Amino acid sequence: MSIVLVALLAGTSFGIWFGFNPSNFSPSTYIEQQQHLIGSLNTLMIILVVAATTITLVSVFIQRNNKTISAALLLAAAFLISCIAITRLGNIPIQTEMLKWTADTLPENWAVLRDKWWSFHIARTVVELIALMLITWSVVRHKQHDALSTLREIK
Repeated sequence: MSIVLVALLAGTSFGIWFGFNPSNFSPSTYIEQQQHLIGSLNTLMIILVVAATTITLVSVFIQRNNKTISAALLLAAAFLISCIAITRLGNIPIQTEMLKWTADTLPENWAVLRDKWWSFHIARTVVELIALMLITWSVVRHKQHDALSTLREIK
């Protein structure tokens, strides 16, 4: 379940990263797009990252006897927690301001805030992708371990 949740989380962020670079948008287009993005994805992304982090931490406990897998899952959980921190301390304060903007009330430093938000988004996406790779590796490794155990039992 963790792999699916993190794949949805990272996939959404990755899609935004590659499909929504705001650097060439006009101010009014940027405001409209960003406010729509925040309104449509905020709750979903929070639910995904909290659920993925929780399930990954539960998986650490379940895999506690397999030190390699539990360590990889713990590291993945740490990356997911860093995603939460980046979002909470970086993106959300900027988003809170952006939601107040209109084309007529843009602050002078709007482009600076846009670029900071974008940098936080890229950082968040990278840590989500690292978490996804660690969780995927853990699942594959666990399945390989199960397959080898089965083969040993057959012999």
